[in-house]
This record gives sequence, C-alpha cells and structure tokens, in this order.
Amino acid sequence: MNLFLKVNMRIEGMRLVCALIVVMIVLLNSEKGESRKSKVVERSRNWFEYNAINCREHSASLSDYGGVGDGKTSNTKAFEYAIRNLSEYASKGGAQLYVPAGKWLTGSFSLISHFTLYLNKDAVLLASQDMNEWPVINPLPSYGRGRDAAAGRYTSLIFGTNLTDVIITGDNGTIDGQGAFWWQQFHKKKLKYTRPYLIELLFSENIQISNLTLLNSPSWHVHPTYSSNIIIKGITINAPVTSPNTDGINPDSCTNTRIEDCYIVSGDDCVAVKSGWDEYGIKFGMPTKQLAIRRLTCISPYSATIALGSEMSGGIEDVRAEDITAINTESGVRIKTAVGRGGYVKDIYVKRMYLHTMKWAFWMTGNYGSHADSHYDPNALPVIKGINYRDVVAENVNMAARLEGISKDPFTGICMANVTIGMAAKHKKQIWTCTDIEGVTSGVTPQPCDLLPDQGPKKITACDFPPENIPIDMVELKKCSYTLKHA
Repeated sequence: MNLFLKVNMRIEGMRLVCALIVVMIVLLNSEKGESRKSKVVERSRNWFEYNAINCREHSASLSDYGGVGDGKTSNTKAFEYAIRNLSEYASKGGAQLYVPAGKWLTGSFSLISHFTLYLNKDAVLLASQDMNEWPVINPLPSYGRGRDAAAGRYTSLIFGTNLTDVIITGDNGTIDGQGAFWWQQFHKKKLKYTRPYLIELLFSENIQISNLTLLNSPSWHVHPTYSSNIIIKGITINAPVTSPNTDGINPDSCTNTRIEDCYIVSGDDCVAVKSGWDEYGIKFGMPTKQLAIRRLTCISPYSATIALGSEMSGGIEDVRAEDITAINTESGVRIKTAVGRGGYVKDIYVKRMYLHTMKWAFWMTGNYGSHADSHYDPNALPVIKGINYRDVVAENVNMAARLEGISKDPFTGICMANVTIGMAAKHKKQIWTCTDIEGVTSGVTPQPCDLLPDQGPKKITACDFPPENIPIDMVELKKCSYTLKHA
C-alpha cells in the first residue's frame, strides 16, 4: 500500500470521526451538561466527594453564615462573612465553603488562599445587577486602561489576588452572570468602567477551576492573569452568540496551564490567549507560556475557536492544542496582532483539529487595529514564527485560509501537514490568500498558496508536538470526601 493511499484512508477515517463527534456533541449537551458533570458520589444528602489538587480539613455551608438562596436576597455579605471566618483555617489544613441547592444572588466577593468554593449541582450563583455591589478597581498594569472605558474596571464576580492553592469547583453547579443588563449598558455606551468578568484570579498559583456551568458573563467568563500552575477542566460555558466580548477562557500572562474537556458557546473567542496590550504589555513583559488545550468543543459563529492575541505584547509561546472540535465557528486557531503590539507568538502546535461549517479554517492577521491609546510605538513589530498544524479535517468551509503577515515583518515558520479541507458549495472563489508569510506544507488539500510550497508526502509527519510534557501535566488530582453537618 503506497503512502498516498494510506494518507487518504486516514483522512476518510478522520472525516467519519468528525461527523460522529458532531452527533455526539448534540446528544450529550442536550442533557443539561451531564457530560461535564464532576465525578461526585452521594451516599447521603450531606456526603459528597470529588477530585481536586488539595483536600480541606474544614468545611462549612453558606447557610451557616446567613446565606439565603431565594434568588432575591443579596448574599454578598454572607459570602464575605463566611470567607473571612474560614480564613483562620488557611494554615490548619485549609477550608471549603459549600454552596447548597438554591439561587444565591450576590455581588463581587474575593477568595483566600488554601480555599475551595464548592457548588452543589442545584446551586446557582446569580450575579447582582446592582452596580453598588461591584467595587471599581484599577486597570490591569499590562493593559494600561479598561477595555470598555479608559478608567478603571468593575471587580469580577469571583475575584482573588496574590493567592495560592485556590479551587472553584462543584457538581456541575451554575454561575449565571445575568449579562444582558451589562450588554445593554455597553451597547448604549453608558458604562463609565469596564464590565466585570465571572472569575478572575491575579498574581496567584496552584489554581483549579472545574466542573461548573458558567452562563452569560457580562464580559469574559474565566480570566486567570499573572498566574501559574492552573488547571481548568470540565467547564461548560454558554452565552448568546451575539453577546459582546463573552470570551470563554482567557489565560493572560500565565505559565503552566492546562485546559481540558470544556464545551463553550460564546459571542467571542472560545479560548483567547493573551499577554498585555501595546506599550503597557511590552513594559510589563510577562508572557503566556506552557499552555495545553485538550478536548475543547467550540461554537462561536463570529469568532475563533482559539485566538492568540490580539493583546499579546508580553509574548505567547509553547502552546499545544489537540483534539479540538469546532462547529459553526468563524475560524480555527487565529493569530491576531498589529504594528505597535511588539511581543511574539512562537512555538505553537496544533494537532487533531476537526472543523465543521467555518468561514476560515486558518486565519492569521497582522492588521488587527485596536490599540490601547495613541502612544503605542509604531516600530514595535511582533514576531510570529513556528506555527504548526497537523492532522486537520474541515468540512463546509468558505475559505481555506486567510494568512496576512506584516510588510517587512513576515510571519515565518508556518507548517501544515496532513490537512484536508472540504469547501462549502458556495465557497469563496479565492480559496487561499497569503501575503507576507513563509512556510511549508505536506499533504494539504486543496492546494495551498505558493508561499506555502508542498514538500511532498515524505514530510507528512512534520509539524509535530514536542516530545516532552509541560510541568502541569504531571499534576494528579486527589479524591476528597466530605460530610456536611448542614446542607
């Protein structure tokens, strides 16, 4: 059997797998997120167990601190009171705050170190629509200003800074940002400050965010920033596809992160990798690196499955994405940058990506024009190099690739191998557009542009992952069991 026949057989197999995945996703997610449910075993109403980076010696219920789960009473002070009281256990084995079944209205509250926030499967945190329950804080130093307004920003619903050993998890409990209120204010240009996120942890380490359903964030849903050693696993995110800036998971200037088994429907990028904005990000100088993204499913008709940038001025490197599925999404892995960004995106590896109904399979742009202010350095040119894709199957695609580097600053080291793109019935006449790029291909259909010459079938194994793991892959979760005195 010759090599071309083997490759074609493999491609047909991948097509079948892609079709089966689409059907499975529809069936699994019609069951209210059961596929994202944590492995919780209940022996009685008050006994439960789950997997975590660390277990806690002490556990209490929000109800013990005056919480009322009627969907109307504010629980901001109850959360603050509970967490303040549980802080005494930080050096005594840590503490867990259990949120029982109910609807728990709350404004922003901050977490502590050696702490777990656990949501019962029937618990719903409802984000308050009273702006007085959202304190205003300074812009992020690597951004220099807020994204919605030049001034500060509202504190995220669940917030923390300078923490270690923090877990936000549950039995697929729900955090609902009730974002429609904020989206209306944004569209009407009535916001004095930038909208809050659902979860944001700054300058922290040893973080786990897992087994939750996140809905309708005012803006981004999960935003770990200036942090390290992060596990984000089993998260379901759902926001209207027309909602503004409702990115799913945005690791920002983070090191050693793994994102696994997540299902995201959003109005913006499902995962957006960031590291600061223009001159502020260059000065702050903290890259995102050692990032693994696995078994991600994305639906986002107007944005990317995975975006690298556009705020990438601190640098992005060593990103590994595998077993990625996207349906009815604008693009697969998109690189966004511009003159004035500086920084770099390098050593990016993608394999086993299955795309269905896409505008572009591949998209890189060097003219993403959004800037923090007018003080950016026009001589700060980004370096984009070492971008690797292999084993990609796409169906019903309007345009195979739109690859646009920067004049006198080309994107280099692009590698594509074993890629099959099925074009839509009414696809663009020009299937590939390539300017200011350099790279190679092997076994790519339809035939790429001249700037990506075919190296022949012997290079079909090119563009592969590095053989070594990143450190976060060595972290194993422990089984934690608890019995509550009060549910």
